[in-house]
Amino acid sequence: MTGEGAGGAGRRAAGELESGVMAILWAADGALTAAQVSDRFPGELAYTTVLTILSRLFDKGRLTRKRMGRGYAYVPVRDEAADTAGRMVTLLERGTDRQAVLARFVAELSDQNEALMQELLRGEQGR
Repeated sequence: MTGEGAGGAGRRAAGELESGVMAILWAADGALTAAQVSDRFPGELAYTTVLTILSRLFDKGRLTRKRMGRGYAYVPVRDEAADTAGRMVTLLERGTDRQAVLARFVAELSDQNEALMQELLRGEQGR
């Protein structure tokens, strides 16, 4: 899970830690504390780093939290599909030429994903 980024060898790419934490929370049966997330995170990750990531995700509105002992337990606001779709819409709305962005997106889809997109647009798949 490490890669070479701006910080050099061994540094994780921007957003990689947040994605890893979100994946752990989506896979959980309920709310998790920072210690529980840290225990489930693959590889070595400092507890304070996990706390920072959870706080940032909470501040971004992607997590809710409830008091548990002296700390908090966290749960995602939306499921993975809804969260990803919401971020895609946000990115699309930031662009100056939505038609160009959508055209490029569709052009870069695999044949399988393009067929699925066509089925969805025709209303042949559940949402």
